[in-house]
Amino acid sequence: MAINTFARKEIKFLLNKSQYEYLLDEIYKYMNPDKFCIGGKEYGVYNVYYDTDDDFLIRESLAKPYYKEKIRLRSYYSPAKPDDTVFLEIKKKIGGVVAKRRVTFTLEESDIYLDTRQKPKSDSYIINQVFRELDAFLLNYSVKPKQYISYQRTAFFGKDNSDFRLTFDRKITERRDDLFLSSPSYGNQIIDEDERLMEVKVSDSIPDWLIKCLSDMKIYKTSFSKYGRAYEMYIENNILNNRSVQYYV
Repeated sequence: MAINTFARKEIKFLLNKSQYEYLLDEIYKYMNPDKFCIGGKEYGVYNVYYDTDDDFLIRESLAKPYYKEKIRLRSYYSPAKPDDTVFLEIKKKIGGVVAKRRVTFTLEESDIYLDTRQKPKSDSYIINQVFRELDAFLLNYSVKPKQYISYQRTAFFGKDNSDFRLTFDRKITERRDDLFLSSPSYGNQIIDEDERLMEVKVSDSIPDWLIKCLSDMKIYKTSFSKYGRAYEMYIENNILNNRSVQYYV
């Protein structure tokens, strides 16, 4: 079992096709492709988000508080098999800084933990500390699978600073049922076919060359949550179809 910890700023931009292609020409001067993206190759990211019966976590997130948190199960395989590696992630945003901690399971082990809190044995203090954090979260919030999100990703990291990352996501797909990583990726698209959601992930400041590119192409940062947009679409769809929608305050 492994653990990963991240603390960084994540700044988002929604690009059209021409903006994306222009940026790519510049990116290759300063950045290297992620090891899974050599030769322009994409990789898939598949997630199940957990929330309360009344969708408290995503409603709280959309209110843009100073502090917010969420939990998700992530795979890089679709459909995932019981012995495939998955990551249970707890993600917190505090004053614009994102902290993410995750533990590694097989899909089968993650199901057991989420159902019973039975953990794989580990002698690692750090791993056990993250499990205590996860246990506390799951004790505080009675959660269950509520949202599936998948996308195709291209990623880069800085040649001079490997902590600086850029990711481009397309074909962002959501559904509110069949919430299993063992199921194939399918559902509704939440951005246009030619659009890319770019995330700038930095621990300090954005490099000058990228600031110039963004300015030249009139690319402006946006507030965009994949889970948040999927939830808004769910509410909008219920209203359009005259379904009963409960609002909580």
